[in-house]
Amino acid sequence: MSGIGGFLRGFRHAARGVGLAARDRNFLVMLAAAVVVVTVGFAYDVSSGSWAVLLVCIGAVLGAEALNSAIERLADRVQPEQDPAIHDVKDLSAGAVLVLSVATAVVGMVVLWPYVVG
Repeated sequence: MSGIGGFLRGFRHAARGVGLAARDRNFLVMLAAAVVVVTVGFAYDVSSGSWAVLLVCIGAVLGAEALNSAIERLADRVQPEQDPAIHDVKDLSAGAVLVLSVATAVVGMVVLWPYVVG
C-alpha cells in the first residue's frame, strides 16, 4: 500500500521494532549510557555542533545494537542448534557494535572533555 497510510503503517512497525530492541539488556545498557551523556550535555550547555556529534553517535550505537539483536534472533531461528558459521555471524555482529561503541565513547570524551574540565 502506498500513500500516507502505508507510510504510517511502516512507521508503526518501526516503532514496534524499537520497542522490541528496548527489551534487550545490551540495548538498555547503551540507552542508559546515552542518558548519562545527554544529562552531561545539558548540565554543561554543550554547543549545537557538539550535540549533533553526540546525537549521531548515540543513534548509531543504538541502531547497531538493534541490528545486532535482529541478526541474533534470526540466526537462532534459522539454526537453533550450535553451528560454527552462525556463531561467527553473531560474533561479527556483536563485534561491530563493540567497535562502534568504543569509537563513540572516545568521541564522547573528546567532545565533552573541554566542557567538564574547562
